Amino acid sequence: MRKIPLVLRLLIGIISGIIIGLFFPESIARLLYTFTHIFGKFLNYIVPLVILAFIIPGIADLGDKAGRLLATTVLAAYVSTVVAGTAAYLVASRIVPTIVQAADVANPEEGGLEAFLSLEISPLLGIMAALVTAFIFGLGINYLLRNTGDNKLYQLTNEFRDIIVLVIEKVIIPFLPLHIAGVFANMAFSGRAFETLRVFSQVFALIILMHLFYLLIQYYIAGTVAGKSPLKSLKNMIPAYTTAIGTMSSAATIPVTLKSAKKNKINEDIADFVIPLGATVHLAGSTITITTCAVAVALIQGIPLEFGVFFHFIALLGVTMVAAPGVPGGAVMAALGLLSSILGFGEGATALMIGLYLAQDSFGTACNVTGDGAIAMFIDGIREKFADTAENI
Repeated sequence: MRKIPLVLRLLIGIISGIIIGLFFPESIARLLYTFTHIFGKFLNYIVPLVILAFIIPGIADLGDKAGRLLATTVLAAYVSTVVAGTAAYLVASRIVPTIVQAADVANPEEGGLEAFLSLEISPLLGIMAALVTAFIFGLGINYLLRNTGDNKLYQLTNEFRDIIVLVIEKVIIPFLPLHIAGVFANMAFSGRAFETLRVFSQVFALIILMHLFYLLIQYYIAGTVAGKSPLKSLKNMIPAYTTAIGTMSSAATIPVTLKSAKKNKINEDIADFVIPLGATVHLAGSTITITTCAVAVALIQGIPLEFGVFFHFIALLGVTMVAAPGVPGGAVMAALGLLSSILGFGEGATALMIGLYLAQDSFGTACNVTGDGAIAMFIDGIREKFADTAENI
């Protein structure tokens, strides 16, 4: 039997939640909201573990790669990710307020429903403690692999990541539609669910336009450096873009991304190195989506859109999402801790963020992998220029 796509399941969850909130007895709506409340507590508990599970192996995996090429690629990918998020904030902070302020949108932290049962599940680590711990262990394991060949901790952290991925794939993702249903049942009970959906449909349109515009900028810069046609190079990456829409995973799209990138006459060794690495560390599309949605949700909650706070969020987001693209929805799962600790989002807001992100995850992934081709072209162009300079000295 064919499995129902996640986006369709989320849509069913949203519709079901609205119907329950509008037409069912309050006790049924409260029961659904109770599940949402408890599930939200579980998400708060699992977030630091997600950070540890994604970042430690991600940093440790860099240990057996080429030094200078590795550093250049990671720096280019990180700068691209942060620039994408910053640009998204600058655009969204000017356009989204006109959309939100003109509507009567429900605050996801407020509503008429109360949970039957209140449950506290305290995380083992705070968000910043998890980040610092992940860096210490990631760099330490990286050092051990390069200098002693000891891979016991490396194997352990990869097995830990496998467990967390299993929790995401077998527990969190399957129950997300029910979780989102509870959020929208609460919104429907307050009478503003339809207006909220209308607002976010406009936000989605803005996000996709920003994805496409940022890809044009990436390929203009990469094409200029590599001496190639930006539009023709971008056209060659269309198969990777369309494949990513279907897979919703940068890692699963790597073979097609490689094939598409090599059509742009990128050195094969460079492509074979940069594209798989880019699938792990380059998340411009995901950052645009998360930042724009975060601006919208912050506005709904009345949280000030301070540039310093959002830039702090974006800068750390580019790090916490390392190795997350192998899991559909992994980027937003890794971002949950920052949404709560830096932007001050509560359970309802983070649940809404998950639903909003996953509803268009395929387009963010498509922007990520298409941008990987631009990074590879940029790195190849730099390599050729350095080679020419060396020959002339």
